[in-house]
Amino acid sequence: MTLEVLTPETLTVEIQNQVADLYRQLNDKNQQRRLKEILQPNNNVIVIICKVDGKIVGTALLSTYKVISGYRGMVDDIVVDSSQRGKGIGRKLMERLLDEANHMKIDEVLLFTGHHRAPAIALYKSLGFTLRESGLYNLRLN
Repeated sequence: MTLEVLTPETLTVEIQNQVADLYRQLNDKNQQRRLKEILQPNNNVIVIICKVDGKIVGTALLSTYKVISGYRGMVDDIVVDSSQRGKGIGRKLMERLLDEANHMKIDEVLLFTGHHRAPAIALYKSLGFTLRESGLYNLRLN
């Protein structure tokens, strides 16, 4: 198992295709954005991929932003291939994202997950995440 930070220089068509296939396991209805667009320098997103025997079996993203109240990171698009779940890949991806956040001196890391995702919630709690006592509202613009 190897973890890599994707960069525009390391992005290939094969990586794009494998990540796209993997993401469909998380949500096959969302229209995906291309990794080339995500990895733009002004986008402030770290993309981590996990490979087993040369195949991408997991991915996780950390978006970073600064606001008056602090420097924050938002975890998104964590996906582990269904055939690889339960092998610690999600934990390794999260630990790598948190290492990146610590290195960048981020004040707080946020994430959202469905209440029905018990294994994911157990992982996040084991890493020290706690449930906030606030509401989340969203407005889809597109």
